[in-house]
Amino acid sequence: MSPTLTRPAPTIRRPAKGKLLIVDISGIVVARDPEAVIVTYSLGSCVGLTLYDATAGIAGMAHMMLPLSKTSPAKAEAKPGMFVDTGVATLLRTMLSQGARKQNLVAKVAGAGSPLGNEKVFKIGQRNYTILRKLLWKNDILIESEQVGGQAPRSLFIEVATGRTHIKSRGEESEL
Repeated sequence: MSPTLTRPAPTIRRPAKGKLLIVDISGIVVARDPEAVIVTYSLGSCVGLTLYDATAGIAGMAHMMLPLSKTSPAKAEAKPGMFVDTGVATLLRTMLSQGARKQNLVAKVAGAGSPLGNEKVFKIGQRNYTILRKLLWKNDILIESEQVGGQAPRSLFIEVATGRTHIKSRGEESEL
């Protein structure tokens, strides 16, 4: 019988005070500070997207609630991160304007679940994820890894210095 090898759980690098950049619901954050960690909490049916360009040393995150802005163009204009279509466009535009290159971007996704159980009517999480995949595909950006669906809420972290992305859910932590 061979011994079982176990790997220690990955740990999120804890940033210095003031270097934790929090993305609120409907928020978008882009950072170049290598000491910073970007985080968003409580992704349920919302979808979280991280983009990272190692060459430019830039990371970004969006926490998006609803799939399409056509339901409320005024809200989308005021808060583009509320919707997947305007949130992805704004995150991309912001990162590219700060030196990221589209061909270098690494995308990771979390959330898009059904926190209240098997949604049969609205399917917000599923719709968020579908729109996100279509938009990334249209921009020639492939998702490197993801943790989507299910009922568990998730927190999403990305280290600006390395692009390492972690999920924390129900007390468990894993690298994405």
